[in-house]
Formats: sequence, C-alpha cells, structure tokens
Amino acid sequence: MIALPPRARILVIALRRLGDVLLTTPLIRSLKRAFPDAAIDALVFADTEGILAGNPDLAGVITMPPGAGAGRFALVRALWRHYDLALSTQSGDRPTLFAWIAGRASGGPVAQAGGTARLKRMALDYPVVANEAAHRVEQVLELATVLKIPAVRELVCPTGPLRAGLLPSGDYAVIHAGPMFRYKRWTAEGWRALAAALAERGLAVIATGGPGPEDRRYGDEVWAHSGAAAPTVRRLDGVLTWPELAALIGAARVYIGPDTSVTHLAAATGAMTVALYGPTDPRRFGPWPRGGAGGAWEAAGTTQRRGNVWLVQNPLPCLPCQNEGCERRIDSYSRCLDALLPRQVLAAVDEALMSTGATR
Repeated sequence: MIALPPRARILVIALRRLGDVLLTTPLIRSLKRAFPDAAIDALVFADTEGILAGNPDLAGVITMPPGAGAGRFALVRALWRHYDLALSTQSGDRPTLFAWIAGRASGGPVAQAGGTARLKRMALDYPVVANEAAHRVEQVLELATVLKIPAVRELVCPTGPLRAGLLPSGDYAVIHAGPMFRYKRWTAEGWRALAAALAERGLAVIATGGPGPEDRRYGDEVWAHSGAAAPTVRRLDGVLTWPELAALIGAARVYIGPDTSVTHLAAATGAMTVALYGPTDPRRFGPWPRGGAGGAWEAAGTTQRRGNVWLVQNPLPCLPCQNEGCERRIDSYSRCLDALLPRQVLAAVDEALMSTGATR
C-alpha cells in the first residue's frame, strides 16, 4: 500500500459530465476505506457537484471555474502542492496537469501512445495505462490497483434533506425520458405508451427531468397531451435536488430511462432499473448495478440483466456504434432507438416488477 502521512490530504479529479463523476465514487470510497483518517476532496466542473451532495467519503468539493482567466489562475495557486496525493481519473492534458500541480505525489491514467503520453508517465508518480475497453468504473479503480489498496466496487448516491410529502404513499414508477443529447432519446410515443401500461398495472407514474429550457421543452413534447387515452403523469422535472431524486427513485417499484446520468444513479440506488441503450457501448458505459453485481455487459442483446438492472437494446447489426447517432452529431436521430418497440421495453419492466414484488 502507498505510504501516506497521518491525516493525509487527497484530491480526486473528475472533470467530466455528471454520470462520469458518479462513476468516480467507487475510487473515492476505496481511498476512504484504505485511509480512514484522510481528508479527501473532489475537483469537478461547477455544474456537476450536485451528484456528490452528502457524500460521506468527501471532506469537500472544489469546482473548476469556466474559462482560462483569473479564476482558473487563482485555483492553480490554491491547489499548488496542497495535497499529499492527487489523482486524475482521466488521461486528458488538463486533469493530468492539475493532478501534478496539486499533489506532492500524483497519479492517473495515461494513453498508451500519443504526443504527451511519455511526458505524463514521467510527471506522474503513479501512472496507469488507460484501458479504454474496460467499463468506466473498472478504469478508475485501476488507480486503486496501482496504489495497492483494496478496490470497493460501490457507487455512492447523493444524500440530503427531503421536502415533506415528496414520496408518494402508494406504489409508483419513475420515468426519466430526456437524456442530455437527442441521439440518446427514445420516441415520445414510446414513453406515453409505456406510461399508460404502467398505469394499467396499478402504478402511479412520476416523470423526472432536467431543469434547463430544452429539458422542459422535451418534457412538454412527451407529456403535455390531453385526451381520454393520455396517461396521467405527475411531473417533477426540473424541481428536485439530487438527494431528492435519489430518494424518489430508490423507493420506486421500477425506474425506466435512457443512457443518462440519472439512469446510472437509479442503478446505484438499488432500484429495479430498466435502461434503454442505443449507440453507447454498455461494456464501457452501461449502468453499474448496486454493488457491481452480475458481471460485465455484452456489447449487444435484446434484453440483458445484471443485478438490479435490465438493459434493453434494439440489436441492429451496427450496434453499438459508439457514434453520436446515425448522422454523427448530438442532435441526430438513432435508428436503433427510434425502432425500439414499447412491448420490448414493457417485457423488461414486467420482469423488474416481478422482482420487486418478490422482495416486498
């Protein structure tokens, strides 16, 4: 095991999107278990710190200011050799540089080849070869291996106070229809058909979503329909904190969502989770079941189950392409998702509901 002084200060750097930050929490937990008297901080982008709310393994969260001006320079000065150990969870230039700046000792993944790979291996005290084929959780836990500490394969959900009356009294399902990018979306018609089927099964349906204007517009497109056939959906999109969202999902009979940070969160809560995947390779970025149960995902299949997660795909020959949709841009359609049938999704939901029924 790496030798650190008593009450060591450790920094973990995760300068990616929300889901990636959540998938870094097993490394943070591994460090805290190995060094229980250490004070561990995380350095993240300013719009991702909420996913770490209430994390008991962290002493603090530092946010990266936007741009390259005075705020960034002030951060460099504040971090300079402030930590006994600083770890980047990415092989990029910026997170690696900040690990070197912040830590008296530093570590992080380094690409096998490339213009700066040799320099990074020389600069870092604990470099690891970046395994781009591995699941993201396994990638970050390779740092635990190089530090010779036990790896804890457990995601840590955000926690915090909940508003009174937030959780329904009866059985309910949570649908999170809107991913960040268009190419990860299922169809609005599919979501409405699924909500109607859930209501037929005696479940209240709660819709969650992001707070941004585009998130709200997509929520309106999916749910703002009237008529006798329209399902009754309670909308909580854009109004929940991350701890409230985790608590809401964790108490649901089933959660259904696309490839998004909220689906990763749902899997981590232990909720029965049905994840709709299109171009993304689940071997690298599939939902991590609670406790890492069930083994690795296959590249493609109609429906796969690992632990508390069902992963549903429309296995076209091109799947998973790892492209940003069929037109290779974030606002593209994805044929594999557009052609995914509600009955296939509902079959996975029924399996999940049978599992929750057996445990209640």
